[in-house]
Amino acid sequence: MKKIAILGSTGSIGTQTLQVIEANPKRFRAEVLTANNNAALLIEQALKFKPDSVVIANEAKYVQVKEALQHEDIKVYAGPEAIAQVVTLANVDLVVAAMVGYSGLIPTIEAIKAGKNIALANKETLVVAGEYISRLVEKHKVAVLPVDSEHSAIFQCLAGERQSRVEKLILTASGGPFRGKDYHFLKNVTPEMALKHPNWTMGAKVTIDSASLMNKGFEMMEARWLFDVRPGQIEAVVHPQSIVHSMVQFSDGCIKAQLGVPDMRLPIQYSLTYPERVDSDFGRVDFNTYSALTFELPDRKTFRNLDLAYHAMNRGGNVPCILNATNEVAVAAFLQGKCSFTGMSDLIEMVMAQVDFIACPTVEDYMATDRVSREIAIKQLNLK
Repeated sequence: MKKIAILGSTGSIGTQTLQVIEANPKRFRAEVLTANNNAALLIEQALKFKPDSVVIANEAKYVQVKEALQHEDIKVYAGPEAIAQVVTLANVDLVVAAMVGYSGLIPTIEAIKAGKNIALANKETLVVAGEYISRLVEKHKVAVLPVDSEHSAIFQCLAGERQSRVEKLILTASGGPFRGKDYHFLKNVTPEMALKHPNWTMGAKVTIDSASLMNKGFEMMEARWLFDVRPGQIEAVVHPQSIVHSMVQFSDGCIKAQLGVPDMRLPIQYSLTYPERVDSDFGRVDFNTYSALTFELPDRKTFRNLDLAYHAMNRGGNVPCILNATNEVAVAAFLQGKCSFTGMSDLIEMVMAQVDFIACPTVEDYMATDRVSREIAIKQLNLK
């Protein structure tokens, strides 16, 4: 019985992880559940899965959760610090890092320091602090198992292969809802339009990032550290059908690809069961339905976020941290109608040019960079 801590259990990845756990009750137990603000769903999950502990990050909702679970043998905590502490509990075997954005960084660091294996769905952890996290993983001898479908695909393609024979990682992107559109169209995109992803069901933040192609930029940066490759060995291609989840090209010219239906439960389950594969009732690829699989280069001139991500990945240091922090502010402002779709790229480029560059940042540098980047972005947008 593998005991799982799910950081962000009320989000898209968290709820699907619980579906996998529910389908495999003899293999997994939900030991710790955490949520940022969704107390109602956290309570519902706790009553169903009976974890050892739950944490609500929003301390104002502690009493609500505590009172709802007062007759259960479940420990209730509140606050971001509590999330960073519960991942170190001796009764946790694997931590599913599914919190959205920068907030997932410190809990993931604490889990690694505690010797916990990580099923990583929070790509911002490696975007912001990839070099630091890589050193930490090596020091504490833990496994980082990718949950994102693209990185899970690469992970599976690399099984049994020699790292020195890897020539290129090719990450696929659906292209989002605006594939083929021009800049003038993007200027008038509304949040409602951007939230309609053609293939995947995801949270709002990731869905907007997918529409702007920033999500693919983040995934490229994450792949750099997950698989120990150079920036020049990573590229993205648009694959609208979302059946080929990613590919690896080797030094002999051979390419291996991993295929599957667009269902996040597949990579989630693989990260929980690795190195085993277990049966599932998930959908299967029907080549009568997908008779043509197509690929094309992304339009980096129109979708400037991808180009900015390439720049941040190649520059390194604290630049990816600046990119991530500003993007989080930009996406939140766009969803509130306070920033245009194309204005997100303008804001990110402006803040990246203003924040001081640090070549070898410490954790404290990352925290300071994140704070300063957000302050500049918020001031630029006249947000309170």
